[in-house]
Amino acid sequence: MSSDQFHLNFSLMSPGHYRAAWRLADADPHAYLDVEHYVRLAKLAEEAGIDAVFQGDSPARGPEIAAGTSGGLDGFTLLAVIAGATERIGLLPTVSTTYSTPYSLARRFQSLDHLTKGRAALNVVTTGNPAAAANFGVSAHPDRDARYRRAHEFLEVITRLWEAWEPGAIIADKATGQFGDPSRIHAIDHHGEFFDVAGPLPVPTSPQVRPVISQAGETPAGLELAARYADVVFAAGHTVAKAKASRDDIRARAQSHGRDADSIKYSLGLIVLVGTDEEDAKRRHDELNATLPPIEYIVSAVLSALGLPADAFCPDDVIRLEDLPTEPNLNAFSIGMYNNTRAVLAEGARTLRELVAHTAGIGTHRLVVGSPERIADDLESWWRQGAADGFTVMFADTRIDLERFATLVVPILKERGLFHREYPEGTLRDRLRLPVPGLQPAGRRLAVSPA
Repeated sequence: MSSDQFHLNFSLMSPGHYRAAWRLADADPHAYLDVEHYVRLAKLAEEAGIDAVFQGDSPARGPEIAAGTSGGLDGFTLLAVIAGATERIGLLPTVSTTYSTPYSLARRFQSLDHLTKGRAALNVVTTGNPAAAANFGVSAHPDRDARYRRAHEFLEVITRLWEAWEPGAIIADKATGQFGDPSRIHAIDHHGEFFDVAGPLPVPTSPQVRPVISQAGETPAGLELAARYADVVFAAGHTVAKAKASRDDIRARAQSHGRDADSIKYSLGLIVLVGTDEEDAKRRHDELNATLPPIEYIVSAVLSALGLPADAFCPDDVIRLEDLPTEPNLNAFSIGMYNNTRAVLAEGARTLRELVAHTAGIGTHRLVVGSPERIADDLESWWRQGAADGFTVMFADTRIDLERFATLVVPILKERGLFHREYPEGTLRDRLRLPVPGLQPAGRRLAVSPA
């Protein structure tokens, strides 16, 4: 990929960001558990040259199971299976730093990176669902501050584990019988607030030196975590101005940690509904909207997420910027939803119904509905205005919209020179134009920034 092109990742969430798309007459409600469904999608993405496939995850079931899927297959396991059915595409499962251990996770991803010749990546979250605590024998879900302190230390540990083998540690000299050089393999001897880890891993440094790290989160603590450790920031943006400001901010934060601004990529999430033409897009949009809960229920949920009383406004009431709390509720599930709603209302008052229309019902990311040409125009416009380094594309109805984006939208982007025609050589890190991390000297312990 050249410097004048953007990256593309695909979400495999099924049935899609319209969570009740399983209700459509031709949909299989059980497809989200079917490995053949996911392998088909991943192969379509690989044929289009997509950089990576992404799978969200949560270590606890959410309340939405009454109306649609809630979680599903373990993302690492699913993408490990997909790895065996593909050859070039990157693999980006979501992992929780709150409910994982760093040594075990570091070993799994180092192994995946070896087995896939440098295609491994991980999307790091701190888990906002308090129900997860009871699944792991924890008496109480840690507060946000504790979760981010743990995340900083977690990423320090796994990056040091990944870099603990020096180049040339495997000698494999048949004449002398020496296989490895222990002097080039270092314990990390980490002793911190949350973890005590001796190391090293039982496998050498992998093709990427370390797998690509993605992170999402708009709290100050989340932004600092990303600025220090992330290669890719997975973000939401409902206006160009908001997305551009957020991209500029994360680049500046990375520089404050001694990093090159170009060493961190801003991957803007958006949901697409691809029609064969505008009329087809409208028809499908209407069909998917019919699967949603009543608008009053959605509006109530949106208001609660924004820190307002659930009955403060009716669907067709106008809401203005000054109607929102001046600060987000830091205990809310999505700070991004609050920030993006402020950005939308800063450009003009909207009704609640219009705000809901920006997403696939209740969601954080912007929804784009239209023909392949319209969707290609949208991506090109946002990228040229400096709002993103690339996009993590999610789908209204994944079984339909992923294939349509891959076969109808991507060719337009390639024709315009915006996306690579063939996979570039090298690892996922190479493809995203990310620097190879330098190996840490033995025994070095980085200071952990407070969240």
